[in-house]
Parts: sequence; structure tokens; C-alpha cells
Amino acid sequence: MKNMNKTTLAIILGGGQGSRLAPLTESRSKPAVPIAGKYRLVDIPISNCINSDIKRMFVLTQFNSASLNQHIKNTYHFSHFSTAFVDILAAEQTPENPTWFQGTADAVRQCMQHFMNHEFDYALILSGDQLYQMDFNHMIKAHHDSGATISIATLPVSAKEAPEFGILKTNSENFITSFIEKPHQSVLQDWTSEVSDDMKDEGKIYLASMGIYIFNRELLVELMSNPDTKDFGKEIIPQSIGKERILSYQYEGYSTDIGNIDSFFEANLGLTDEIPKFNLFDNSSKIYTRARVLPPSKMNGGTSFDCSVVAEGCIIEGTEIVHSVIGIRSRIGKGSTVIDSYLMGNDYYQNLEEISNNYHQHIYNIGIGERCFIKNTIVDKNCRIGNDVRLNGGSHLENANTPLYTVKDGIIVVKKGAVLENGFSVG
Repeated sequence: MKNMNKTTLAIILGGGQGSRLAPLTESRSKPAVPIAGKYRLVDIPISNCINSDIKRMFVLTQFNSASLNQHIKNTYHFSHFSTAFVDILAAEQTPENPTWFQGTADAVRQCMQHFMNHEFDYALILSGDQLYQMDFNHMIKAHHDSGATISIATLPVSAKEAPEFGILKTNSENFITSFIEKPHQSVLQDWTSEVSDDMKDEGKIYLASMGIYIFNRELLVELMSNPDTKDFGKEIIPQSIGKERILSYQYEGYSTDIGNIDSFFEANLGLTDEIPKFNLFDNSSKIYTRARVLPPSKMNGGTSFDCSVVAEGCIIEGTEIVHSVIGIRSRIGKGSTVIDSYLMGNDYYQNLEEISNNYHQHIYNIGIGERCFIKNTIVDKNCRIGNDVRLNGGSHLENANTPLYTVKDGIIVVKKGAVLENGFSVG
């Protein structure tokens, strides 16, 4: 039998406009959103593929793709003598396809000509906005050994979570027999599935589709010949039940969708846990990203840290950093406090001459000023925050959107490149 990961082509769906992640997606595509202080969201599925020895990948995107293009171009370099690649396929108008992507399946359909230039037996279709670590070799082997034509990675979820997913049921051989998209709580009693004892103990007795699929090449070609189906989860999968052998590959590790500001915020702060559910410190599941030549982070003035993650290249003189993620090249001034927050950091340094000139000309420097208080806040890249600024997010705040910041679900999001003057206050 052939090495199956060598005959697998990975297709990473970059997602749509990402409006639920706004304002983080106002100037970048969803896969390009910075995560964990130094990575981009797209690094997660790409790293899972590399760790699974799947090294032929396409990333499909159509909105604000310039920074994503640049990141991938600067990051994923393989030997000239290998067949490995990570290529971006942005939506393009052609005589056959005059429209942009109309859904997940339509995106794959419009790019089929590029995929068919490569030899592959299996197409592994992945979402670009999930945080998880999976060895795809196990899923590919289960797909091959079962004789399935389609496989879906499934995740046990609770009754509270189930209405947010596509829920399915399986037979004794783990083949899917029925599927329902985002079921109402009132019908859930009919959709329980057999799961492990550990999952039962957590009340996770419903199988949710993770939006991770394997298709046999021949079937994918056949399905993509029908232009009327636009989406995998809403159309192709439900319509294939009873016609195809669709395997449920049950995954019980950590996985979360980064679909909105609340889940994005929670996923990042979760990395500060003593034993995080998403493990960045794992030799066998490394997360790859752009290799930057940055100095180590420097702390002056007796800054107190607790349960925090600090990326490289930072200069921190603040008083206290608690339960927060501090991104690359961050600068935090004297007397400042950061609690329950994610600072994405900066794309470049200002030299000492520029900092001095800005001071004399009353221009704010990049970073966090002195005596600031920042809580329940996301600060996007390259922001200039003056002295004595107070950003106190929480449930007491109503949703709002201004030119400088957005409030969603009590979380303040300072927009990329925003300038907050001395004494600026929210909350």
C-alpha cells in the first residue's frame, strides 16, 4: 500500500469576509489574523499538515488577502528538490466562473483546475479558522481501511454546544446514517451518539462535524461537476448520506472555532493556563510560523507577571501583567497594568531618534504608554496608546463601534494602527 499522506492534497478554506471577527478582519483575511502573540490563524492547519507529513497545500481565500500572501510567501519555503508547497488561490473571475466564491464547495469547484494538475488519491479539506492539533495520518488510514468515499472528522459536544454545529448519527461501523444542521434543543434527544466514557462523563454525547473532510479524488471530481451545490456542510454532505460510504472519524482532543471575537479572545487567553488545552510546548506538534530575527524580550522596573505568555522582542516596563498574551515587539510603559488582555504587538521597531523626536513633537509612539490600565481588551497591531489611558472591558459595556475601537460582548478591540490620546478612557 502506498504511503497515504504522499497521495493526499490538502485544501485549506480561508473563509469568507470574516465579519464576525471584525474589526480584526477589516484590513486582513481571517486566516491572517494574529494568534498567540506570534502566529497567524493559517499557521494552525498548515502546521497540522506538516506534522502529518502532508506537504502539498492550497489555501483558498478572496478577501483582504495581501497580508496572507505575504505571510505565506515569507514563511513556507521547502527544498527545490521536493514536491512540497503552500500555494494561495485567491478567487478569480474566469469565463467559466464570473462570480466570487459562493460557499465552501463552490470555492473548491472554482479551483479544481489547479488541483487536477497534481496527482492525489485523497483531498483533505480543512477550515482555516480552527484551533486544534490533529495527526491527519490516523484519519486518512481510517478512511482508507474502511473503504469510505467521504470521511468527516467529528467532535463530541454537549447539549449546550450542539445547536451551533451540524450534528450526525452513525451505525455500529461508524458510518454516518443521518445529519442535521444546527438542530434546535427540542430535537436533541433523538441525536445522541455512542462516545467514549470520558466524553459521556463530560456530557458530550452528540457528534458534531468539525468541517474537516476527506474525499476520494474520483468522487470529488464528480461532485464538483454539479454547479448547483455551493456548500459542503449544508448541501453536499446531507445529500451524500445514503448514497456514499461516509465515515465518522471521532476526534476527542481540543478544538475550538475562531469564528467571533468572544471565541478568539477566549482561545488566546486559554494559552496562559498552567496546562493549556492547546499545547504550544510539544515537540511532536510544533506550530510553524515566520522565522523572525528578534531579540529576547526585556523586562525593566520589577514588572510582576502571572499566568501570561510573552512573545519575543518585547520591552516591558509595566507594573503588572496578569493572564494576558503579549505579542511580538510589544512596548509597555512604566506603571502600566495589563489584565485579561491580548496585545498583538507591532510589525516594526521605532529607533531611539524617532522616539525622541516624537516626544518633542508630542507624537505618540507605538506601544502602550505609562500608567495605563488595560483589562478585557484586544489591542491590534501597531497601535499608539498614550499615557494614563484606561480600557476597562466587561459586561457593563454595551456593544459599540467607533473609528478607534469596537466593543463586542464586553471585549474592547482597539483597531489596528489606532491612536489613543493621553487620558483616553473606555469603561
